[in-house]
Amino acid sequence: MSSSSGVVAALIPLPVLVPTIGAAANLIAGRRPRLQRAVTLFALTTIVVVSAVLLYLTDQAGTLALNVGGWGQTEPGMGPLGITLVLDRLSALMLVVSSIVLLAVVVYAIGQGIRDGDERQPISIFLPTYLALAAGVCLAFLAGDLFNLFVGVEVLLSASFVLLTIGASAPRVRAGIGYVMVSLVSSAIFLLGIALVYAATGTLNLAELAVRVGTLSAGTRSAILAVLLVAFGVKAAVFPLSAWLPDSYPIAPAPVTAVFAGILTKVGIYAIIRAHSLLFPGATLDGVLLVAALLTMLVGILGAIAQSDIKRLLSFTLVSHIGYMVFGVALSNRLGMSGAIYYVAHHIVVQTTLFLVAGLIERQGGASTLRRLGGLAANPLLAFVFLVPALNLGGIPPFSGFIGKVALLRAGAADGSVLAWLLVAGGLITSLLTLYAVTRVWTQAFWRPRADAPEGDLVSARAAALLDTEDDVVAFGDRHDVGRMPTAMIGPTVALVAVGLGLAVLAGPIFAYSQRAASEVLDRGHYISTVLPDDDTGRHVQAGVSSGGPGGAGP
Repeated sequence: MSSSSGVVAALIPLPVLVPTIGAAANLIAGRRPRLQRAVTLFALTTIVVVSAVLLYLTDQAGTLALNVGGWGQTEPGMGPLGITLVLDRLSALMLVVSSIVLLAVVVYAIGQGIRDGDERQPISIFLPTYLALAAGVCLAFLAGDLFNLFVGVEVLLSASFVLLTIGASAPRVRAGIGYVMVSLVSSAIFLLGIALVYAATGTLNLAELAVRVGTLSAGTRSAILAVLLVAFGVKAAVFPLSAWLPDSYPIAPAPVTAVFAGILTKVGIYAIIRAHSLLFPGATLDGVLLVAALLTMLVGILGAIAQSDIKRLLSFTLVSHIGYMVFGVALSNRLGMSGAIYYVAHHIVVQTTLFLVAGLIERQGGASTLRRLGGLAANPLLAFVFLVPALNLGGIPPFSGFIGKVALLRAGAADGSVLAWLLVAGGLITSLLTLYAVTRVWTQAFWRPRADAPEGDLVSARAAALLDTEDDVVAFGDRHDVGRMPTAMIGPTVALVAVGLGLAVLAGPIFAYSQRAASEVLDRGHYISTVLPDDDTGRHVQAGVSSGGPGGAGP
């Protein structure tokens, strides 16, 4: 291993270790909120810096693996025993974007006061739980085997259960119950998939699995892939496994909803990419994925245009745009995968930004429903931080949403199949309807006089506070800060708007990086030979890849 490779390997565990240690420190400092905030900000800032260094060094050195504990291989030709962390260009990009979002959201939450209107909320557990969620996200992106991918997902889901229901208001508990039940079912399906994989191959290491699945029959491979795709599809909110999301996300506090919308569903997309491209390339379920992608786009966006609550509208757009990512993955070509990877990075940033803006709208207007909002254009900064990511989400040039969609549509046209052309048409329709949905918010919430809103006379801060039985009204109680937006809430929102613009300004090098990441994902040999460096295993892997057999790589 070169010196640069050694540096990268030494840094690989830090995105998991730092927030884990920070969470433990915050639990100890439960009665010292200032110390909690300092620890959290230090931990997440460290992750951003380390992730950026890892991205740069990985782009130079290629895929790297670290066997935690130094166990190594049990015998020649066998995979490493124990915990393997693997870093390639895809996982490095996911770490960088996710860590930036995690840092911005926690600054926003601190500026908001963490709680969302209820003085009884146990805010001392918010920050340690948030850091635990960050550790789970990072572990999921770095896991080199299915079991530790499962562990990472379960850690972030356990933390999300707490964050979703913090404050224990009746609507949040109801939403939390549904979210917990769906998550438990998907986790059980994932665990079933792990059991099937181990029974069929005798290993859970992803690199070793990529070699061994080639010895399985086509029916067995398809059955295992189907189980894993169902489990990951629930977590990614792919139709018809997405009905839980619009009911669960809008009811949470604004920063919680933002981090859920930005990151949690992308963990599911990341897992789909690994299962589809590393473990089961050339599988027979691409047609099913394409149909699911098309339905996810159309059903999600049709649900969005029917909503009057901004959070629910954004939740449905979140579902619809997951379809673009699944589209790129299912095409199984380099341009499609490049577009999917770029679009994942774009969507994490833009969707998080819009949910943070929704929290600012609640703070400024006292409600999140269009029936009670109007005149928000009187605050030009609020109008700006909504309009830019909204146009970005709608795919208006020259924003990053346009660039990602063009790549995906070009990949579909290059594929040339009937399903691919249907996805191209569906992608265009979804983009136009997304633009219609966000334009409706812009015209009604920002430019329409509040007096012209159907229920505008109910939205004074005091009147809205009395309507705390309504799910679409933020329950500020007796607080006096409705209409005031702290700098610590505006600052991270503006920063994420700038990051979104940066994805467009630097689209050339970023998309070139996405292309290198896509090539690495589709050419499994890089991943496999890094984790299984044994000469005999390496020759077997390369033979399998070049032969184009059942275990071979995709295009």
